[in-house]
Amino acid sequence: MNKPKMASEKGVPSNSRAQILLAQLEKITGDGMVRDPETARQITSKLLHLIQTQEKTSKEMMSKGTSGMEVILSSLENTRDIQTILNILCILSELLTLGKGRRVGVFVSKGGTAVLLRILITANKEFHPNEELMLQVHALLAKVGPKDRKLGVKARLTGALNVTINLVKKNLQNVKLLLPCLQVLRVYSANMVNAISLGKSGAIELMFKIVAPYSKKNTSLIKVAVDALVALLKSKTNARRAVEGSYVSTLLALYLDWHRNDTWHRHTVIRKGLLSCLRNVTNIKLGRRAFTKADGMRILYNSSSECLSVRTLDPLVNASSLIMRKCFPKNRLPLPTIKSAFHYQLEHVLASGPVAQLYSQPPGVDDVVDDSDDNEDTEADTENDTENEEDEKDCRSLNDDIEKDLNKLHPQKIPSRPYEELRVYERFFAELSEDFQGYNFNSPTTSSSQPAQPIVVPAAQALSADHVAAATAQNVGKPSAPEPTIPPLQVDATQLAEDFSKNEEPHNQAAEQEQLQTPEYVTLNADETGVKQKGSPVGAPKPTQSPLLLEGIAIRCLAAAGGGTGGGGSDCGSEGGEDEGGEGSVLEVPDTAQLLPLHDLDLYVEMVKGTKSVPHYTEVAYPDYFGHVAPTYREPLLERLYGVQRSKIFQDIERLIHPNDIMDRVVYDLDLPRCPVIESDGETLRFNSKFESGNLRKAIQIRKYEYDLILNSDINSNHHHQWFYFEVSGMRVGTMYRFNIINCEKSNSQFNYGMQVLMYSVQEAISGRPRWVRTGSDICYYKNHFARSSMATGGQKGKSYYTMTFSTSFSHKDDVCYFSYHYPYTYSSLKMHLSKLEAMKAPEIYLRQDVLCETLGGNGCPLLTISAMPESNSSDHICQFRNRPFIFLSARVHPGETNASWVMKGTLEFLMGGSLLAATLREAYIFKIVPMLNPDGVVNGNHRCSLSGEDLNRQWQNPNPELHPTIYHTKSLLQYLAHTQRAPLVFCDFHGHSRKKNVFMYGCSLKETIWQSNISAPSSDLQEDLAYRALPKILSQIAPAFSMASCSFVVERSKESTARVVVWREIGVQRSYTMESTVCGCDQGKYKGFQIGTKELEEMGAQFCVALLRLKRMTGLHNHQHLLDLESDLIGTQPKAVSCPSTYVMDEDEPSFLEAVDYSAESNDEDTEADLEAAASAADEVPERLSDAESNNHHAWKSEPVTSSQ
Repeated sequence: MNKPKMASEKGVPSNSRAQILLAQLEKITGDGMVRDPETARQITSKLLHLIQTQEKTSKEMMSKGTSGMEVILSSLENTRDIQTILNILCILSELLTLGKGRRVGVFVSKGGTAVLLRILITANKEFHPNEELMLQVHALLAKVGPKDRKLGVKARLTGALNVTINLVKKNLQNVKLLLPCLQVLRVYSANMVNAISLGKSGAIELMFKIVAPYSKKNTSLIKVAVDALVALLKSKTNARRAVEGSYVSTLLALYLDWHRNDTWHRHTVIRKGLLSCLRNVTNIKLGRRAFTKADGMRILYNSSSECLSVRTLDPLVNASSLIMRKCFPKNRLPLPTIKSAFHYQLEHVLASGPVAQLYSQPPGVDDVVDDSDDNEDTEADTENDTENEEDEKDCRSLNDDIEKDLNKLHPQKIPSRPYEELRVYERFFAELSEDFQGYNFNSPTTSSSQPAQPIVVPAAQALSADHVAAATAQNVGKPSAPEPTIPPLQVDATQLAEDFSKNEEPHNQAAEQEQLQTPEYVTLNADETGVKQKGSPVGAPKPTQSPLLLEGIAIRCLAAAGGGTGGGGSDCGSEGGEDEGGEGSVLEVPDTAQLLPLHDLDLYVEMVKGTKSVPHYTEVAYPDYFGHVAPTYREPLLERLYGVQRSKIFQDIERLIHPNDIMDRVVYDLDLPRCPVIESDGETLRFNSKFESGNLRKAIQIRKYEYDLILNSDINSNHHHQWFYFEVSGMRVGTMYRFNIINCEKSNSQFNYGMQVLMYSVQEAISGRPRWVRTGSDICYYKNHFARSSMATGGQKGKSYYTMTFSTSFSHKDDVCYFSYHYPYTYSSLKMHLSKLEAMKAPEIYLRQDVLCETLGGNGCPLLTISAMPESNSSDHICQFRNRPFIFLSARVHPGETNASWVMKGTLEFLMGGSLLAATLREAYIFKIVPMLNPDGVVNGNHRCSLSGEDLNRQWQNPNPELHPTIYHTKSLLQYLAHTQRAPLVFCDFHGHSRKKNVFMYGCSLKETIWQSNISAPSSDLQEDLAYRALPKILSQIAPAFSMASCSFVVERSKESTARVVVWREIGVQRSYTMESTVCGCDQGKYKGFQIGTKELEEMGAQFCVALLRLKRMTGLHNHQHLLDLESDLIGTQPKAVSCPSTYVMDEDEPSFLEAVDYSAESNDEDTEADLEAAASAADEVPERLSDAESNNHHAWKSEPVTSSQ
């Protein structure tokens, strides 16, 4: 080694004693060290004394700019004198102990570890190696080893690995030397190759000789030995060696011994280390078998149960829980097949894809579990113990799905079909050729003769008593079916003042019951002459025909208290002899028309008759029949109790440990001809899902008050389990029941973050409160022990299902209750809603309802056209009418996203309303609306697919007219508009979101996609009109639930067949969006901390319309300054300041859940499924307020540069 030249830093005196000694040491470095060892010994001894007695000495030697470390290392490498070496090693130990991380880094960067390894090898060649020297070298290596990533490789190549392991073998009783050697072994074992090599050298057996049962002596040594064993067992080879050596039972015995004797919990680190050893061993299939055979489940379960009362022992409980969950035997779902219980035969099946694979399976194939599900170490051999680490891995692959082909990123109208072929769609655009010659424009009911209406934006607020009374006065004595002369629908009549949120007083259910007085009931008997009427404080009774008699459509009847069978709800269809005779079927029906002007019970049943389902449903669910009146109070997000998930997991483990306590009784099964399987006996709940949109396949009674529930797959599919909607009856009042939905598929859920299930009580409904309410306690979502078949995971092996569990009690005897994932909105409800809207249409509204096409199941797909009638049939007015730009809206392509339908309901009711804003909006645009793109999926209770078994929102690029008729014809409408140069100004597809909060949008931007993908692009591609940001920006200012921060405008390769991308790319619509609404609640704005309800969703639909009105001014279509003033008064306060980064999301419909679950504190879910949907932000700053100047000078949007926030 070349002699280093001494240098002194400014401020460090060159004549200090330490500097003088270093200079003297430098002079004799090299041959001088050999010739004059005594001098070197004296100098190093003096340096060591200075460092030990004067703190400033170490600072002088390690100051920046000095070469003290180089001189020390050079002397260490050149000397052969044992005492000099020991002095220098002590000097290094003192320097590195005081300096901590930075000095260790300097030592490593100067090659210090290599010098230590060479000294170790040289010393080992001696016949009797100096023990003190070995001790000091290993102590230093243990200290600096973690900072040198290559130490393991260096040790293996130099032979130091064998030196250390042999030293351990020879000194098992020498605690002083053994301790640093074990510390170094722990560092060496971090390298997997070293760990395997050490295992072959007998390191595993050595560690078990050192790790002893409980003792108060040598606990530091035992701790280090356990840590070294943990590092060694990370290798599968070593784990297998430990299993073959029968050390799994030894580990369990050691852990149990320390658990029992460490009563003061002073050695929890050792106990946790032993659990870590078990965790690593059970990462392999052989280890899991050995663990189970050694009764490990019972040992860890019992020991963990004893630790639950001590909060500081939670790390031990969590580690035990992780091991037990991993070793819980993988079970198959108790189903004959994972395919849907309902079969729909497709006449045409594509040659490839999951549906083709489904149809190609031979009869009798067991597809519930296959060999791949028992694949060794596929998921279990995961070393990441927290979901956050998985998220980091997702972020590293963040850009993999971003579209990087500039040719595909440039929006271009693709004439995929000739115009002659598209002319057939002219009939859906009659407004472009209508001459209105037969229309009487002088009707006194037109808007010109009506008095001015109050301008109120629909808001998610309560009904006042005055509104209830007004509604009552208008409805008393009116027939259920509306006449054409009924006045225009006043949607805004249900709203309160704009400052409701400021003056709102706390609500509770008792106060609400006083506010919403109980409406009239009507008791309906099968015998028409036996109608029994109850009085009501609200109005006169209304006779209604019982739907029990309507051509096979059965309403499940509520047994009268004291007069029904012992078990609560009973089937009051045509099965019982008493019902067949027309006597005894009694149903109390609340007259919800007073609060729900667009809901009609008889009309709903008529609509159900025309709805076609694969199972041929003949029952109607109470909630759909009665309707839903949103509560006047907001429902807060449920606060998650600490340890609830762990508690549920332990209860699941009890099933394996105490199998005799499990009833395992099937009470409902769609796969059996006789369903429900058992009759109510007063001890068992009754289940039912055989109604429109229902989804429950099987119910199994596990304990007296606990049930496992299995959801049905989408038809012609073997997965997609999330949506549920089922009925429960036969409950006991006040008893807490637990329900476990055991075949969920997503890796996380908002049920972990405050979301509750929805429940509808029929007893509450007939008492005047027909509504869905949030319910459930002890709610959590976690991975279970049921294995998923690779046939349902796209070939991925070793996946597991997830459990969503909740507990609830019931308040009424003889009740019938319904549970749902989100507020149901059936296809029949949509038809009823559209029928009522059409019947209540004002003369000044242009409304046309067409059937776009027929679905595979034979249901019609409605298409609405809404605008304002021309002022007259003059050519100028008709020309103005025809030249209005189009707005194209669609919803409910995914059946399980019912919130999309509620938002669409709010949009439709606003458009059909009588306010000045609605009238102005109709005068500005022609709306083309497809309110339900997937009627078949909705009817049959699917979550995501149509009857073709495919996600329709992945078929827009090349839809098949036979398999995807609604997408094919909807795209054809857009292609027709593009061919006629009438492409929509805005296209928006309404969706629901299961793993994010708030409402937000996804759009398409060339510029933002280029930024995220980091590809080179010409400057012309970066000059993009920012108009695509205008609509979401407006919504962020006026809609309380909308979050601009959650919006994304990046185009992904995996989304090239979705509606928003295809309409943007092929139709050329710059403002092409997906609007996502949460199923949970909000974490910002006015609704922060509350779960979302139908009022908020309908309000969002109305605010979307208001945003379109603002957009109209921005695009220069009209310039009504007075409307600007009116709207400012309407909105009230200043627009809220919202940041607007562009958040990249990997999956348009199900982006990643961004609120991390602390699995390390709860379940330590070590193998969280990575959905590749993580988000990164690139801010796009646009003005926080859309001022008048910006509205009138739209070119400012085009020229404004966009800056990244990163």
